[in-house]
Amino acid sequence: MDKLLGEVDPQIVEIVANDLTRQQNSLMLIPSENYASRAVMETQASILANKYAEGYPGERYYNGCEFMDEVESLAIERAKALFGVEHVNVQPHAGSQANMAVYHALLEPGDTILGMSLSQGGHLTHGANVNFSGNFYNIAAYGVDAETERIDMEEIACLAEQHRPRLIVVGATAYPRHFDFAAWRQVADAVGAYLLADIAHIAGLIAGGVHPDPVPYADVITTTTHKTLRGPRGAMIMCKAEYADKIDRAVFPGLQGGPFLHTIAARAVAFKEASDPDFKRYQAQIVKNAKALAARLTENGFRLVSGGTDNHLMLIDLTTKYEKLSGRQAADHLEDAGIIVNKNTIPFDKRKPRTTSGLRIGTPMITTRGMAEDEMILVADFITETLENRQKAAIKRQIREKVKELCAQFPIYDFLSY
Repeated sequence: MDKLLGEVDPQIVEIVANDLTRQQNSLMLIPSENYASRAVMETQASILANKYAEGYPGERYYNGCEFMDEVESLAIERAKALFGVEHVNVQPHAGSQANMAVYHALLEPGDTILGMSLSQGGHLTHGANVNFSGNFYNIAAYGVDAETERIDMEEIACLAEQHRPRLIVVGATAYPRHFDFAAWRQVADAVGAYLLADIAHIAGLIAGGVHPDPVPYADVITTTTHKTLRGPRGAMIMCKAEYADKIDRAVFPGLQGGPFLHTIAARAVAFKEASDPDFKRYQAQIVKNAKALAARLTENGFRLVSGGTDNHLMLIDLTTKYEKLSGRQAADHLEDAGIIVNKNTIPFDKRKPRTTSGLRIGTPMITTRGMAEDEMILVADFITETLENRQKAAIKRQIREKVKELCAQFPIYDFLSY
């Protein structure tokens, strides 16, 4: 019981140490990832991980939950204050389960959902046919305009009138522009639909005041608690008070058993961090960095989907610069140079999802490290130089050393050693 990890499992220690080195020496540009703080990680590793606490504060199915009630209540109150919402459920283990719970609470199998197509920037749970959402519900999909590569609200209104959905999902995993939640509310009201805002990617931007706020308009809001919110991996559901009982019953006992109280406690810590003025400055810098990175990539000859970004991410269309280079190949070449991105479909992509014609790039992690606009110029140039010389291993090794030197100026987790 009292042995350290190094004594119990040296193999795991080695793996963790290796990934710490990888994270320290790489430019991490996947927009759905971030670095949790030392306080958040410390909480996740606390003794709260030992406790089962099925149910909700004051209504547990296990004894010994006095302090579990305090932790969960604190997380709820902090989340309510941070986002200005009436009700919060902090128990969902992941964003997919949060969306599933909302559907379970408000819909019947076979009801119609209007959600963003996966191939156009949506999430699996917004109606993909390989996902539960596409199997249990009737899905009407929307996408972006072929010319502007932006959501056309007139087209959304037409689709809603045509399909009369019971629920409309507004949100995305690969859409670089703002959402006009007021316009979405008008569409939902016109057809008598619930409006669900899935803000998993942009929750931190919303809390930081640099993205339009869905709270006045959405019936229910789901989000993960990592990504731009910079907390532990997990999720939560926010809603109007009138839906609170349905949402809570859908999460427990509908879809989950015991909540992860150590993670809920870590979320409470993250919510407190997000209430600090520094968090607002951090979110503003994420957007500044994204715009600077997008501008330099454009200068370097890349075409960005929709022409740029309003948020934390951008999509590179590789077809106009490198016709035969797939997103998968490009991501692998960049990893050789210490630059971590992910392949991603672009709107109306002719390649398959496992191959893709695009790259999805985001700035949350490098902003957490302290990088600013000047560093974005370097990052864009590293990306460009790598892809221009993708068949030249020696040049990619040279770029990797430059990346390592840049990363050394902005260290992460200097308190960790293995």
